[in-house]
Amino acid sequence: MARVGGLRRKKVSRFTKDTKSKGKVSLRSYLSVFNEGDRVSLTVEPAISKGMYCPRFIGKSGTILSKKGECYEVQIQDLNKTKTLIVHPVHMRLLK
Repeated sequence: MARVGGLRRKKVSRFTKDTKSKGKVSLRSYLSVFNEGDRVSLTVEPAISKGMYCPRFIGKSGTILSKKGECYEVQIQDLNKTKTLIVHPVHMRLLK
């Protein structure tokens, strides 16, 4: 039996923008550059589905391991396991 839906199913509230932030995505966030070892916060950009991770990791923070094409490998701690995600820079914010 085929599975119905995908990652975005029943996630309307998580993937909607406020009225003020609707519109085109800024190029600064789309083309942002990170270095290895930087701490980042995972914040999803609903307008761009490329390089998006599983919604259960929204709000987590991790460290940049390396760069893979346009995306980055981010290592996060999920309960007792360390997991590696491949994330586009538009879905990340730098932590200070």
